[in-house]
Amino acid sequence: MRALFLLLVAANLGFYAWTQHLAPPGAGTDPEPLARQIEPHKLILLPPPKLGAPSAAKPKAPANACVEWGSFAAADAARAEQALEPLALGPRLTRRRSEETAHWWVYLPPQGSRQNAQRKVEELKTLGVEEYFVMQDEGRLRWAISLGVFRTEEAARARHDALQAIKVRGAQLGERQTQVSRTWIQLRDADDALLAKLRELAQGLAGSELRDCAPAS
Repeated sequence: MRALFLLLVAANLGFYAWTQHLAPPGAGTDPEPLARQIEPHKLILLPPPKLGAPSAAKPKAPANACVEWGSFAAADAARAEQALEPLALGPRLTRRRSEETAHWWVYLPPQGSRQNAQRKVEELKTLGVEEYFVMQDEGRLRWAISLGVFRTEEAARARHDALQAIKVRGAQLGERQTQVSRTWIQLRDADDALLAKLRELAQGLAGSELRDCAPAS
């Protein structure tokens, strides 16, 4: 009986030694110190680095504009160029002649005689009117005084209103289709500052307009 007891004790000791030998490394160790070292609550997920966006190409500055101001009869063209002289535009300023069909005119009715027409002309000069033409051909308009011919009613009306503003009496607005030679003043390399100045000047010359240069023919 004693021999059987000793045999069972020896068997248990052998089994214990065998299980300890096969246990994986770290088995039975306390995991807490390792968890305290890692401190998972302090881990921060960093976003992936952003790739730098390619720099956008700067828009190309638009070429400066070519504009023309008109259209003018000879006297008004000279006055417009005189107004532009302080800007010292040099070769950037050129003239373009144009044959146009006028549909409207502003005029003083027939004065009855050459003498009456001449007196009216002197009166116009004292008021600062430089553009006029005395009609001398035979017909119902003989000794009438033209104060300007225009392509549009709007331009003719602007001229009529400007004449009234300087106390020209009796000026009338009417339709009259005729071919006229006109002048456009062209300005190249017009930047924003020059365009603003041109708009201001155009308002001071009744019936004139500012537009893009006409394409070369």
